Amino acid sequence: MLATALTRMSRNSVSAALARTSAVAAHMSTSTQATPLEQPVLFESDGATRTYVLNRASKLNALNTDMLKLMRPQLEQWSKSDLCKIIVGTGIGRAFCAGGDIATVLQHSLHDATRSKAIEFFRDEFEMNYILSALPKPYVTILDGITMGGGVGLAISAPFRVATEKSVFAMPETKIGYCPDVGASFFLSKIDGEIGTYLALTSETLAGREVFELGFATHFVSSRTVPNLLTRLSDLEDPTPAMIDRTIEDHHAKRLPDEPVGKLTGRTRQALDMAFQHDTVEEIVEDLTKLASTSDDSVARWASETLETLHMRSPTSLKVALEAVRRGKKMTLLQALQMEMGIATAYCSGASSDFTAGITAVLVDKIRGRPAWSPDQLIDVSDEIVRRFFERDSNYLGAVPTLTPPDFLSNGKQNPMKFALPSEDAILQIAKSKARKDPISLSDLVAHFDGLHSGKQGVAEKVVEVVKRSCDVIGNQGSEVVNCKEQL
Repeated sequence: MLATALTRMSRNSVSAALARTSAVAAHMSTSTQATPLEQPVLFESDGATRTYVLNRASKLNALNTDMLKLMRPQLEQWSKSDLCKIIVGTGIGRAFCAGGDIATVLQHSLHDATRSKAIEFFRDEFEMNYILSALPKPYVTILDGITMGGGVGLAISAPFRVATEKSVFAMPETKIGYCPDVGASFFLSKIDGEIGTYLALTSETLAGREVFELGFATHFVSSRTVPNLLTRLSDLEDPTPAMIDRTIEDHHAKRLPDEPVGKLTGRTRQALDMAFQHDTVEEIVEDLTKLASTSDDSVARWASETLETLHMRSPTSLKVALEAVRRGKKMTLLQALQMEMGIATAYCSGASSDFTAGITAVLVDKIRGRPAWSPDQLIDVSDEIVRRFFERDSNYLGAVPTLTPPDFLSNGKQNPMKFALPSEDAILQIAKSKARKDPISLSDLVAHFDGLHSGKQGVAEKVVEVVKRSCDVIGNQGSEVVNCKEQL
């Protein structure tokens, strides 16, 4: 939900004389002139594709009520149109979408007369998140820039999520005394290991290729190839999901020789999974404190930095976020969104003063230090405080609305991970099965997954990283042998 501080930035111009879509034109343009179409969302038709273009570049395309009201009827129209074959989501400027217009939501929540508007915004947003998860047409999102909070909600359920080197991904709500929403309790709980828990609590960002490698995007392309990709998609006739996948795969940007590996790999990733596996924030902090004194300098540095980060976050938000992610693991997306509707209603209804303190400090006053959280320490955030956000008899949940999806949606939900890299569990399950009798060569294991995923780019790299981190790998490069029996 956090919309990045309202930095002044250049506006892309969209030339009406061009025959291509506004999405392509906006991506290619570097002009600082204002766009001729000033509505906050543009809608374009081009061949097989129907594209919504978020058009608030000066606000990093932060979502507001007007944008949601515009998008919903258009998505319904496209969903029912035989001419629409693919729905594409993109944004003008440096962001796909940096989140929700949370400052306005806060102002509405502070007064009895307008509080219903704040709650209505969350209802409209969460219903939009569900709609996008169940569109009857293939859905492609282009994450060519900042994608945070509400922007993640627009993108994360798409079966085709395209990241670039410009992608910056985060769920930064604990920074502002709030809790990850837009389905985060569902999708963060399904990501490999405890990466989702880590991101939910710390609000840390992922950048570029690691957005793809950690499963938040399904494909990775160079930013400069996005216009050509959009053109190729629009030219497809009667496209199937497999055709769309192959078209995007054809634009894959391979890792450069000097490109650094992701920061959440190897020993750091092992430490992350160990520390963030717990069901209480206090236990997480305890393990991080131990890791900060380990002999492995890189792990110790990561643990120390993570402790400092958690100290900056709202203690109430940390506990509410952890509870939500743990509950969300057993829920459907709609159930998770309904739970988050309750959490948002509780924050709007005064369940924690941190909602006001955090937004004011980070977005209004823009202080660099720690906001004035209350309670100020984890130990003082009681179970009773946490229950305010979840229990039906809570005094802060009286106004929570029921989410009501429209009837034009597909009965069969799109699988957001079908075209992503294989999960860590899937890799280790097969490694264990293959090595049940005798060790298997790493090259044979990679070849197996390469075949399963039709030569998808990035599969080999992920298999090697997961296996080397989780199993015994013996031998020289090219003749390495994997033994996963003991580790699993």
